[in-house]
Amino acid sequence: MELIVNGAPENLSSASLADFVQQKGLPAASLVVELNRSIVPQGEWATTSLVAGDRLELLSFVGGG
Repeated sequence: MELIVNGAPENLSSASLADFVQQKGLPAASLVVELNRSIVPQGEWATTSLVAGDRLELLSFVGGG
């Protein structure tokens, strides 16, 4: 299925948001995910299904100073 991830089209086979994060090897502890303009709490990733045409924005927080 095709999704828009950070503004670019991407073909994915993931069924849930948790699967997508795991397949991409993203650091879940510092990741914020926006799905179709709504922030999805990390506790809901496993039950949040992805469908063709969804728009994901992925933000990682990095500490520093």
